[in-house]
Amino acid sequence: MLHTVAQPWMWVAFIAFVLAMLAIDVVALGGSRAHKVSVREAAAWSVVWVSLALAFDFGLWMYLTETVGREIATAKAMEFLTGYVIEKSLSVDNIFIFLLIFGHFAVPPQYQRKVLLYGVLGAIVMRVIMILAGSWVVTQFAWVLYLFGVFLLITGFRMLVSTEAEPDLDANPVLKLAKKLLPFTKEFHKEKFSIKVDGKRVFTPLLLVLILIEVSDVIFAVDSIPAIFAVTTDPFIVFTSNIFAIMGLRALYFLLADMADRFHLLKFGLAFVLMFVGIKMLIVKWMHVPTDVSLMVIGLILGGSIIASLIATRHKKH
Repeated sequence: MLHTVAQPWMWVAFIAFVLAMLAIDVVALGGSRAHKVSVREAAAWSVVWVSLALAFDFGLWMYLTETVGREIATAKAMEFLTGYVIEKSLSVDNIFIFLLIFGHFAVPPQYQRKVLLYGVLGAIVMRVIMILAGSWVVTQFAWVLYLFGVFLLITGFRMLVSTEAEPDLDANPVLKLAKKLLPFTKEFHKEKFSIKVDGKRVFTPLLLVLILIEVSDVIFAVDSIPAIFAVTTDPFIVFTSNIFAIMGLRALYFLLADMADRFHLLKFGLAFVLMFVGIKMLIVKWMHVPTDVSLMVIGLILGGSIIASLIATRHKKH
């Protein structure tokens, strides 16, 4: 049985809120027209998404204080905040990959918005499935958390030693299979994923970009979801913190797209965060690391890597 502080109505209300906010986000960042999102728009929406996450956390704390007591409410609010920070920081690594994919296919900025929208929707669906499955597995087999810890240690170490390496997108097996099974045009046709040529349906390179974006979402979900289980096994906390981080991903991408090279040392910070979380999971039987201490350590690692990045690139011309 999955243990959660959430009532059924809280799940329904949160999902309804997510759908409503995604609809508003679609309209605000261009609606159905091809549109290059400005830095000002992206910054405003990034502030909106972070503010909504913090407001949700505060509202959750207030509700739980009234229903189950302040001690549990504070613990759950801290779990949400720590999980959100972990997921938000790891989503930055998604952005580096998105930039690589868009650059490889030379996708015009005004067409990137639609691909990212579908990418976010796909990521939400996949996260729901993986979170519910992961929560059930952890509840039934507690020892799985140790496997998650080992996995995160290995992933963090691999990220640490390959931060400068760029994946060969042309060698991607999913991409090769798609090209073998489907007919593709050589050029883009606005924001369309497919068109008709001489009565036959053919696909544009934008579909290949979307496929790679979705594949990268799956890969990063495999990294990030085990990480949050080091903080909490409550499926509602895992789900809400994940979704808030993902919903702000599009705005964060457009905010950082033109200055991602200023944060090249952040990948080292993310690697150390994964390794720290992995170690925390492995030593939990002998030493419990409080959630607020975890949040402080993660904040120091990320803050240090961001400051180091900005100092290292302070003389770089844009």
